[in-house]
Amino acid sequence: MPFSWVYRAIIALRRASYRAGYLKSVSCSVPVIVVGNVTVGGSGKTPLVAWLVAHLEAAGMRPGVVSRGYGGSAGRSPVIVGTDSRAGQVGDEPLLLARRTGRPVCVCADRVAAVQHLLRETDVNIIVADDGLQHYRLRRDLELIVIDGERGLGNGRLLPAGPLREPAARLAEADLLFINGQAGEIPGYVPGYAPDHLFELAPGRVRALHGTQSRDLGEFNAGPVWAVAGIGNPERFYALLADSGIDYEPVAVADHGMIDLKSLVVEHDRPILMTEKDAVKYPEQSAADVWWVPVDVRMTEETESVVTSKIKQMETAVSRRMNAGSR
Repeated sequence: MPFSWVYRAIIALRRASYRAGYLKSVSCSVPVIVVGNVTVGGSGKTPLVAWLVAHLEAAGMRPGVVSRGYGGSAGRSPVIVGTDSRAGQVGDEPLLLARRTGRPVCVCADRVAAVQHLLRETDVNIIVADDGLQHYRLRRDLELIVIDGERGLGNGRLLPAGPLREPAARLAEADLLFINGQAGEIPGYVPGYAPDHLFELAPGRVRALHGTQSRDLGEFNAGPVWAVAGIGNPERFYALLADSGIDYEPVAVADHGMIDLKSLVVEHDRPILMTEKDAVKYPEQSAADVWWVPVDVRMTEETESVVTSKIKQMETAVSRRMNAGSR
């Protein structure tokens, strides 16, 4: 708890410095949407970012994505992520987004530099910042905060005494608050911070790591499988397999980590099922009989309409700001 109190003081001082203007936020020439969370660990943020990019593109916009590239070696020099990039250089989540969306993705520890690089090198006209909620140097025009409905806010305490990166009251500042999971009691969460919207992650056809073969997830319930989930909340992946009637044995993998897949097959020759985030980290020749499970965001038409409305309001506000700045 003492360290948590120190962490709280640092957060408060940093936020106050931005509000007072001692630390400067940088505005961009295009709208910026930030998608993030106030807790550590997985919340379903990356699939929601992929959904949002597709939603923007369907509306006639040209979205680009910026990310810190956690787990990669890109550092402070902006790097455009290609579909043939390596996760060790650009990070697994940015590589997943580049492959899933087909839109430009740039990684850099400095999100402002990443945005500026995208604007110079590509045709993007709107930016989605993946996991940039605490990167206040980048001015945002719309904030989406994602909460894992199963784990919620945990014990409600800040790091390192709890899972929170920022106080729970930070949720009140969100333009849109998304909860990943079914409605019900959410640990540590008190409704009323901001209007919240539910979404779910539904599995698609399972795809082979090597080749183009695909299968229904239910086809793997004939025998035991290895379950590889190097994500923030592997229990969600295990629950997905269990719900499909699959007998699985979990494999311990650190978040963003890798393991030797061939050693699993040596121990027990059985299929390996992994998440999409894991799949981008392994070369196709890693092992035979390796499959990854894509997940897609599912939400109501009403929620989609709310998102569309918020984006239109944001565009209007940005246009007014730009016009005022040009006078």
